[in-house]
Amino acid sequence: METSMKVLDVARPGVDHHTARDLVAERLRSMGEDGVEAKAAHLAALVSHYGAHPFTPLEQMRQRLGLDRDEFAAVLEVFDRVPELALAVEHGPAGKYWSNTIKPLNEAGALDAAVERRFAFPVSVGLYPGPTCMFRCHFCVRVTGARYAADSLTPGNEVLASVIDEVPNDGRTTMYMSGGLEPLTNPGLGELITRAANRGLDLTMYTNSFALTDATLSRQPGVWDLGALRTSLYGLNDEEYEETTTKKGAFSRVKANLQRFMHQRQERGSDLRLGFNHIILPGRTGRLIDLVDFIAELNESSPDRPLDFVTVREDYSGRDDGRLDEQERDELLHGLDAFMEYAERHTPGMTIDLGYALESLHRGVDAELLRIRPDTMRPTAHPQVAVQVDLLGDVYLYREAGFPDLDGAHRYIAGRVTSDHSLHDVLREFVESGREVEPAPGDEYFLDGFDQSVTARLNQLDQDVADGWGRFRGLVRAS
Repeated sequence: METSMKVLDVARPGVDHHTARDLVAERLRSMGEDGVEAKAAHLAALVSHYGAHPFTPLEQMRQRLGLDRDEFAAVLEVFDRVPELALAVEHGPAGKYWSNTIKPLNEAGALDAAVERRFAFPVSVGLYPGPTCMFRCHFCVRVTGARYAADSLTPGNEVLASVIDEVPNDGRTTMYMSGGLEPLTNPGLGELITRAANRGLDLTMYTNSFALTDATLSRQPGVWDLGALRTSLYGLNDEEYEETTTKKGAFSRVKANLQRFMHQRQERGSDLRLGFNHIILPGRTGRLIDLVDFIAELNESSPDRPLDFVTVREDYSGRDDGRLDEQERDELLHGLDAFMEYAERHTPGMTIDLGYALESLHRGVDAELLRIRPDTMRPTAHPQVAVQVDLLGDVYLYREAGFPDLDGAHRYIAGRVTSDHSLHDVLREFVESGREVEPAPGDEYFLDGFDQSVTARLNQLDQDVADGWGRFRGLVRAS
């Protein structure tokens, strides 16, 4: 056993079972625990499994270990007494599920509130202020040509302002702007951003940056009050952009906008964080190197204030089981390794977030995305965790449902915020009324990756309670 290794390494890929068991046994002996060898073997297996498969119900794990209920309960009790074991799970190959989603929601008490079906103000509130979008992306669920009426802008912005005013600024709730449709098409966007900033809210905006022009920034200086701006990339040249968005010359315009924006950000000494969301399309893993070159070129516009971050995701659409075949897996793994090494050399200091499945793959574990289906969707959704509010004041339960005229999406509206009916009111009424939405075929596409992760975790917690493991539900809970 390597002397430098610790209990935190138990779930790390490549650590064999005997080494993991010995690491845990050493820790248990220091606590004066009896029956060390057997407990250490079971705990090592437990930690290793949940480090890679965070949504496994406890009863399934009990059967996997071949323990009776009393034996398994004893193992879980020891797990709770050794905080390093929970940290080892969180440092496993599926760590992004734990760190990005499960842990913060555990600590906020949002998951417990959802399982217990009691009202709690959501941890995440999304504002969808865009009345329209200049792109017609082939993957977008938006109904072609659908938009909000022009006369909905003024009252809509008043509603969104009221939501900003009622969001607690205690650090528990985060707020972001996205869509739906493109936020920068709302002429009152800057005022909403400044309103949130004045309340101490660190607001992130997701945008395509096509309208991030000097004219827009002149009319809407409040954009500079954002905490972060994330640009979704749809290619790395005009041809790729047009193929995806149907907009000619879009890439050149977005690139020029970002170069000017980064230069101005440096001149202003702005703390605004800037980054990209990038999806790897099938067969285009090699383009990650071109992504780094593109970012390095942008950084020349502001050498003292380079791009802060990039999030990279893989397109698993069309794969019913959420898995890659062996050839795709190898190609993606080699591409990720080359990308990370190249980025370290050419864009040093840039934060790279590979997300759930890609992070697991990069760390040596088979990549697999969650696949929530209508039969595993929750009729109560999870408004204690996250909701989205559009220009009409409609409160959507899932992130991909907030598009005007989208077939079936109206069923996932919890209620409407008005001048005399707050977001608190809407959500309290929805939860306390016991209202449920019966999922229909195709409804799973209203859930994005975050919604899918939350749903999987809540289903896991429900199953643990139903199986009589309520005391230990979810294995890793709030500290």
